[in-house]
Amino acid sequence: MAKLSPDEIVQLFLAVAALLAMGRALGELVRKLGQPSVLGEMLAGIVLGPTVLGALAPDAMHYLFPATGSVPIALDALTTVAISLFLLVAGMEVDLSTMFRQGRVAIGVGVGSTLLPFALGFVVFYFGAANGQPDHSSNLIFALFMATALSISALPVIAKTLLDLGMYRSDIGMLIVAVAIFNDLVGWIIFALVLSMMGGGHGHRFEVGETALLTLGFAAVMLTLGRWLINAVLPWLQAHLSWPGGVLGFALTITLAGAAFTEWIGVHAIFGAFLVGVALGDSQHLRERTRTTIDQFVSFVFAPLFFASIGLRVNFVADFDWVLVAVVFLLACAGKIIGSGVAARLFGMPLRQSWAVGFGLNARGAMEIILGLLALQAGLIDNRMFVALVVMALGTSMLAGPVMQRLLQRKKSRRFTALVGAGSFIPELRASDRFKAILELVPVSGAKGVDLAKAADAVIERERLIPTGLGNGIALPHARIKGLASPQIAMGISKQGIDFDSPDGEPAHIICVILTPEDDQNTALELYRDILTTFKDKAFREKTLQVKSYTELLALLASVTAHHPGEATIAPPAPGR
Repeated sequence: MAKLSPDEIVQLFLAVAALLAMGRALGELVRKLGQPSVLGEMLAGIVLGPTVLGALAPDAMHYLFPATGSVPIALDALTTVAISLFLLVAGMEVDLSTMFRQGRVAIGVGVGSTLLPFALGFVVFYFGAANGQPDHSSNLIFALFMATALSISALPVIAKTLLDLGMYRSDIGMLIVAVAIFNDLVGWIIFALVLSMMGGGHGHRFEVGETALLTLGFAAVMLTLGRWLINAVLPWLQAHLSWPGGVLGFALTITLAGAAFTEWIGVHAIFGAFLVGVALGDSQHLRERTRTTIDQFVSFVFAPLFFASIGLRVNFVADFDWVLVAVVFLLACAGKIIGSGVAARLFGMPLRQSWAVGFGLNARGAMEIILGLLALQAGLIDNRMFVALVVMALGTSMLAGPVMQRLLQRKKSRRFTALVGAGSFIPELRASDRFKAILELVPVSGAKGVDLAKAADAVIERERLIPTGLGNGIALPHARIKGLASPQIAMGISKQGIDFDSPDGEPAHIICVILTPEDDQNTALELYRDILTTFKDKAFREKTLQVKSYTELLALLASVTAHHPGEATIAPPAPGR
């Protein structure tokens, strides 16, 4: 039995460690800048690959990521498993009931948002100059692939954008999500058929027609009988096996089995993993904690590994073609925005909301990159076209949020964690009464351009009129300050407690002084809600009293994000891709 040598094992472990460390570091960095984490993870591969490290230290790059031998085969196997698991998570985000509830509007807008970019892409790349197409590939299959690539949307990025804008549960938010689900399902089925037409790059185990029928049959079975079986089995697993380990093992087993089947019939493994994810995620018996565990495990370990590895495959400087990038980007935006916007308008939506739907669905994200990589591996596109698709995917994802925000005139919900910094947190207040606590906290609030003494007086004056003790050990003294440019918060912890005249008669231990601009009447209420939601759990409040530094506070707040996914006021469920 062939096996890796000790030196090859060292190389493999170092390669995985480098990809994971750089991917996570840059992913977190761009996420803090408000961009999809996939941008940073891709950048990690560009830094470690031929674009940067290969140009600066080629020997180091070839040692870490050799082009021949057993190490690249082992790394390719690992990244194949990684992307299959990522598609499991992507499939779990597909809520079929959401699409069904939106009914004819979702289907109508979905058809418009798919049909126009598909037709536009097919015509341009079939009848136009076949830039980005390898000489040996079929013009028909190339055009069908480009049409498909231009017609899909990125559900994870769209969900993250809507959460950031506070619109996920709104009517327009639910419509956009429903249409994105429609786009995902139709797009992946069409792409699977395109792969079957060229043997998926594997050799022809079945004829093209047989592979197409098997693909459609598998999709139909998984979305009907498969969904029913999984929903029936989950309660038994949760009742009789270790939880959540039993369900996790079951989820990974059926994912790998589904991936193996679609790979066997001549379609890539990720299609099977995606359909299993749809069937699994649709079950009412899949607990939120189990869903979150799978999501966190895959999104923070396997996804960065895969997306970082993409940068190893091409030189993003040498293969960057300005003309091709511009053509792909403009076609993608025009087809999706016009197709979605016009369809939404035809179904009676206001003009600005219709365009917002178009820009929301224009985000391509990780789904586009995955399609491009599979096409590159299958010899369907060349390196220049792959780079163009990656740039288009990242560009449209970065564009969606700001444009939707401007069209709908929505402001992002204020988060108190974004306003509390290392300098505005006091882990142990010295004050013994509420007015001294305010005087201690206001100077560290970070307020600029105002007289801090007058700001403190304004907070104290308001506190005298209406005490701000809210009960459960929390007090939120606040005031609107003339000349203040932006909201500021100073947070302090009092171990002994301070009397803020709370309705429950208990002293306050967590005190946040909130300063907002004089003409801002809404931000204080948003911050109130966010703080109260964050500290609603008694055990969490008790843990907060034990923190000794700003770093410990951040770590504790991050644990809230991990254990309260979904549309909480803390954070969205996972980094958008």
